Amino acid sequence: MMNKQPTALLQRRGFARVLLAGALLVGSAIGLAPLARAADEAPDALVKRLTTDVLQTLKSDKSIKAGDIPKIMQLVDTKVMPNVNFQRMTASAVGPKWREATPEQQKRLQDAFKLLLVRTYAGALDQVTDQEVTVRPFRGSADDKEVLVRTEVRGSGEPVQLDYRLEKTPGEAGGWKIYNLNVLGIWLVDTYRSQFTQEINSKGIDGLIAALEARNKSSAGGAKT
Repeated sequence: MMNKQPTALLQRRGFARVLLAGALLVGSAIGLAPLARAADEAPDALVKRLTTDVLQTLKSDKSIKAGDIPKIMQLVDTKVMPNVNFQRMTASAVGPKWREATPEQQKRLQDAFKLLLVRTYAGALDQVTDQEVTVRPFRGSADDKEVLVRTEVRGSGEPVQLDYRLEKTPGEAGGWKIYNLNVLGIWLVDTYRSQFTQEINSKGIDGLIAALEARNKSSAGGAKT
């Protein structure tokens, strides 16, 4: 059975768990104007807009703050996923064995990983109060295909580092997509990769899928629905 290392690591760093919850819900504000085309925005402007929107939503929407899982999942699907390369995020967390997985296994891994992230961090949303996001000076260039956008979330207490890795994707539906998050020095994908690798080495891809789905089922027992 998978351990709870990522949650424990984030809890030891105070607000990190809260901020990662917000990062997963990037752009999930209700009633906002339609999102600008990602291809038309600089990556730091995209991150600034999305993180500001989500903090406003978390402060104003009581059901989201209370951890309403179905509502959070709906918002993630409609608002967050268009701005995230979640296939790359999941593939990186799974590691080299991702290429050996069938399309069905890859879909189940993505679905289970997304639900795991939402359930893990939804309980921290009610701690969001007076935070504001500041984007630090951006050092990318127009020719970059991958960039790092550094931000700080400020409120009561010390500022909290929250960084994003983004890639530029082609096509009409392309633009800048987030594929990894760093909260106080903890890269989300790297943290999960270590325990995913242990599970795969022990029980294979199907074993990892089963472990993720079992974890989600167990978590659902105490979730708000």
